[in-house]
Amino acid sequence: MKRVIKKVAVVGSGIMGSGIACHFANIGVEVLLLDIVPRELNDKEKAKGLTLESKVVRNRLVNDSLTAALKSKPSPIYHQKFANRITTGNLEDDIAKVADVDWIIEVVVERLDIKKLVFENLEKHRTPGTLITSNTSGIPIKFMNEGRSEDFQKHFCGTHFFNPARYLKLFEIIPGPNTSTEVLDFLNGYGEQFLGKTSVVAKDTPAFIGNRIGIFSIMSLFHMVKDMGLTIEEVDKLTGPVIGRPKSATFRTVDVVGLDTLVHVANGIADNCPDDERHELFKLPDFIDTMMENKWLGSKTGQGFYKKNVSPEGKKEILSLDLNTLEYRANKRASFATLEITKTIDKVVDRFKVLVSGKDKAGEFYRKNLSALFAYVSNRIPEITDDLYKIDDAMKAGFGWEHGPFQIWDAVGVEKGIEMMKAEGYEPAAWVNDMISSGSTSFYTVKDGATYYYDIPKKEQVKVPGQDAFIILDNIRKSSEVFKNSGVVVEDLGDGILNVEFQSKMNTIGGDVLAGLNKAIDIAEKDFQGLVVGNQAANFSVGANIGMIFMMAVEQEYDELNMAVKYFQDSMMRMRYSSIPTIVAPHGMSLGGGCEIALHADKVVAAAETYMGLVEFGVGVIPGGGGSKEMALRASDLFKKDDVELNVLQEHFLTIGMAKVSTSAYEAFDTNLLQKGKDIVVVNKDRQIATAKAYAKLMAEQGYTQPVRRKDVKVLGKQALGMFLVGTDSMEASKYISEHDHKIANKLGYVMAGGDLSEPTLVTEQYLLDLEREAFLSLCTERKTLERIEHMLKKGKPLRN
Repeated sequence: MKRVIKKVAVVGSGIMGSGIACHFANIGVEVLLLDIVPRELNDKEKAKGLTLESKVVRNRLVNDSLTAALKSKPSPIYHQKFANRITTGNLEDDIAKVADVDWIIEVVVERLDIKKLVFENLEKHRTPGTLITSNTSGIPIKFMNEGRSEDFQKHFCGTHFFNPARYLKLFEIIPGPNTSTEVLDFLNGYGEQFLGKTSVVAKDTPAFIGNRIGIFSIMSLFHMVKDMGLTIEEVDKLTGPVIGRPKSATFRTVDVVGLDTLVHVANGIADNCPDDERHELFKLPDFIDTMMENKWLGSKTGQGFYKKNVSPEGKKEILSLDLNTLEYRANKRASFATLEITKTIDKVVDRFKVLVSGKDKAGEFYRKNLSALFAYVSNRIPEITDDLYKIDDAMKAGFGWEHGPFQIWDAVGVEKGIEMMKAEGYEPAAWVNDMISSGSTSFYTVKDGATYYYDIPKKEQVKVPGQDAFIILDNIRKSSEVFKNSGVVVEDLGDGILNVEFQSKMNTIGGDVLAGLNKAIDIAEKDFQGLVVGNQAANFSVGANIGMIFMMAVEQEYDELNMAVKYFQDSMMRMRYSSIPTIVAPHGMSLGGGCEIALHADKVVAAAETYMGLVEFGVGVIPGGGGSKEMALRASDLFKKDDVELNVLQEHFLTIGMAKVSTSAYEAFDTNLLQKGKDIVVVNKDRQIATAKAYAKLMAEQGYTQPVRRKDVKVLGKQALGMFLVGTDSMEASKYISEHDHKIANKLGYVMAGGDLSEPTLVTEQYLLDLEREAFLSLCTERKTLERIEHMLKKGKPLRN
């Protein structure tokens, strides 16, 4: 049967329930969010003379929870207007409405008795055939559906979202004893295609896959930190970005999640996994017991492993917990010689061989830590899953690891990993030795652009399922390379479409990237049908690295500076007016020059998590790669009535002047950085390159024609310039902006007004580009601008332009 999800009911409006409701609203689904009825009035309700029968009282818990969620940061919702897709109610007055939904998701407290009562009540109103799932993080599914009807059990399973539901990609699907294959297949596909998740079907074992491995990893560190005499700062240094983990690493992550949450899951594993060979590891160390007794639970209680403090001098500082004395002390800087060696190794996966070979305490730590992890994950198969790739998927999607345990093991070397294990007193599962005996020397291989994994029962490499909708650039880069320089790789995506992938640090845009982009257009125009500009790094591009511009300005090499800026502008116009369709696929930070590239595409296919903005004001300049011109052009295209033209232009001016950055791709439509009716958003970033390729191919097949250069950009001249000057004068007089900011804003106003023309005039894009470049260059010579850039350089911050 064809199953379509138009409306879902989420039962339970706590942090998790509200987050799930918001994410379904994010993707356009209508949501009914329900919670219990309060049993007593609060003081405000008493003061208003309300009763327990008043509707506002009966829906107070659900409405307060949703309101709190929508105000939280980071936001659970792509755009605040999407909250209109959520209707709230309570489990007494509104439970009958679940008869009209396509999927019921239970997200109540983690107690089996309460969950069973909720399911009993829901079944009275549920329409047969409706999906019904539990967001439990560990209660066995087989216990929850006891006593329910055959139809209920057939359509019931666990669907474990990770918190926050918008940002963490793991979607664990846990079948019950009688869950139908059709339901599992549907949820697996829906999670990936519509929710933008990494769907993983897990076995009904304690903590499932993600938390079983994740909590083991954290508990292992809890025991190791004291044994090795490490500080919490040292552990966070060793387990953060250097190995492809989040900046919050280990102890900061526990503070954010809450120590009580971690302990709850760890206790559940300890109680329910008596045969786990590392069972003793899930018993809490003494310092954890003390922290729980003291309610040092992390951010929610104001202190955990770290504590925010204000010194007697009024200075804000972060204190760290000394695990030996259990007293807070000033932060200690962590430094290891082995980590210094890896600074020149850009790819995280290439660092592991160096890290496990370290001669210092860091090397010892990695050998101990990874040996324990490798042994544990190998022994969880087939207990928690039959397929090793699912463990890697779960850790990457649920815990933000760049590489899963088996991928890391491959990076170290399978036999080297076994050697390390044995040195630490561990043994791999028997199937690992069988794998080596069968002739497979790695857990993964890449063939014809696809990833294969070692299938344990078959004893051979098998293609990882579900890849057909994806293009994985890591897999095709070498075999499909068409051109390469120090800044980009140009790959053949097939079907006549090229991709240009930035390869610079943080994907900053310099001369080599622009040269590569121009070369890619040349090749595409000659031998291909279309071009995609996309990559699969953490961020699309943080902008142009203006360190070189700073040096040119300091050394007063103004001719070279002018040529560099013009080259950027010309490259943007080359992309816009090429004879082939150009599709840009931004994601993550897409700032400054990265945003300007998107502004000049024929179409943008943006990931939902795209943070886009023209942020040049921060370094004392205006957008100089066509961004200022483009915002004036886009404002002109919206001019309809004389009485609103100034307002439209002002809105576009403020987008640059306030350095607005969208918190999602959907917000970028509000500022016209993305254009309605032209640009699109994809929720699953893994599908982005494939989707961009499909649009490039479609546009080419429909008969793409090279655009005619614009000569019809309406600028308002002195009328608009006067408005800008009055506004900036007022802002400076009121001390909202500095003298230098006033100067930058006036320069931007001059460009977007089209100069001081006496009346509204139609001009060319090149006219505006020349104004933009002149303004940019003049600001580069300002002492205040150079001071800002120099300050950022000293702070080691990425320079965005």
